[in-house]
Amino acid sequence: MARIMVAMSGGVDSSMAAALLVEEGHDVTGVHLKMADTPSGLPGKGCCTLDDARDARRVADLLGIPFYVWDFAATFQERVVDDFVTTYAAGRTPNPCVRCNERVKYTALMERALAAGFDQLATGHHVRLIRGEDGMVHLMRPADPGKDQTYVLYMATQKQLRHSAFPVGAIVKADLRAMAADRGLITATKPDSHDICFIPSGDTAGFLSARLGSRAGEVVDHDGTVLGEHEGAYRFTIGQRKGLGISGLDQPRFVTGISGSTVTVGRREDLAVELVQVEGVTWTQGRWPDAEAHLTAQVRYHGNPLPVRLDQTSQRGLEVTFTGDRPSGVAPGQALAVYEGDECLGGGTIAATSP
Repeated sequence: MARIMVAMSGGVDSSMAAALLVEEGHDVTGVHLKMADTPSGLPGKGCCTLDDARDARRVADLLGIPFYVWDFAATFQERVVDDFVTTYAAGRTPNPCVRCNERVKYTALMERALAAGFDQLATGHHVRLIRGEDGMVHLMRPADPGKDQTYVLYMATQKQLRHSAFPVGAIVKADLRAMAADRGLITATKPDSHDICFIPSGDTAGFLSARLGSRAGEVVDHDGTVLGEHEGAYRFTIGQRKGLGISGLDQPRFVTGISGSTVTVGRREDLAVELVQVEGVTWTQGRWPDAEAHLTAQVRYHGNPLPVRLDQTSQRGLEVTFTGDRPSGVAPGQALAVYEGDECLGGGTIAATSP
């Protein structure tokens, strides 16, 4: 029997993670992270509302386990929200879910759980772990491909994986909901979160505008022709088509580049990327992949894995060449995760791209 802390977001995945561990006979404690003062009454918005905290507590009470709310609001503000704003201001497109796992929900909570004497941290992430005979722990895609969350955990270390439990990774979501209903869990039919939890309105441009103000600039074509003006390059991201403030062109235009206050647009074919520079690279096994390995890379949360070749450029720098199909609309600031088959080997942050 292990002493396990379960991060309970108030959703069905973490609720069932706790339930399954209790049924296995472990000493389970539930913890809900208060990360933002998001109001109630926002169905499907995420893991930060008062409703979510109440739902998590009700599940813990039903399971008969201790339950605590830990205030991570200041950490979340500094490491995720402020980073989100700063990254957009620099002309990049961040992934706040990756940053949250990297800096708060997984990493920071893991540190606190181990410091408090727990053997493991369990979460409702849809990933699987395979523990090799050599002691190496492998981060694998889950049973339900549509819920795969290995992409947001690419930064996990061996120490963290050895102290992790992901009880729902071997169960498809439909079955998981049925199991939750059978156990009388209030979260059984609760909708999944799809939005940025600290922007419950979904108005990212408005959120950023309130913090960054007006930063006027130009929208230009690839030849430098000025097509329009804007109030802030942070309102745009690579691949964006709508809301460009331009019209009367022969073909639709997409954002292909952001530099300072200048937003460059081009045709759809201009979005294809062959080479990506990646920084801040980490590997789940603590080492670079074998040179002979057949690798793929994923540049979006639910993007398709595409064949790649890797070339190390520095201790934590990587050049990724797409050797088959090429991704489209890749933005600096996004995460890139590297895979060998169904195993996530690691990844980093996209620093630059080449068409």
